[in-house]
Amino acid sequence: MRRGHGLEKWRIRGVNKLKFHHIGIACEDINQCIKQIQDVYQVLGVSDIVFDQGQQANLCLMKTGNGLDIELISGHQVKEILRKGIQYYHVCYEVSNIQETIESLSQKGAILVSEPKPAKLFHNRNVAFLFTAIGLIELLEK
Repeated sequence: MRRGHGLEKWRIRGVNKLKFHHIGIACEDINQCIKQIQDVYQVLGVSDIVFDQGQQANLCLMKTGNGLDIELISGHQVKEILRKGIQYYHVCYEVSNIQETIESLSQKGAILVSEPKPAKLFHNRNVAFLFTAIGLIELLEK
């Protein structure tokens, strides 16, 4: 008998598939975290650190040589999870239609925790956050 992994209900039908974009890491000090990541990964680029009023957070995006993009997040938005010792904050997926994807994921049990809004770090493309069975995900509209 084949054992299921329990994620079948998270498949999105009728909506363009989720395309992995980056992981989000919570940190107290972005500059210190940049240095730590540079010690581990081949870093190809680091964006400016920006304050996003809509998210109430300082943000930075790092591109690594192995194809992993890392968003660093600091500020009030992540203080509570850092207090709990959690640093992995979210996984981000790029989607063609953010509203359709939110509706599809919500029908499968995801909970919308942040409505779509422009994200300064991503040139004001819309982002939304949802809690799912596999943790917090960010949707980034193409």
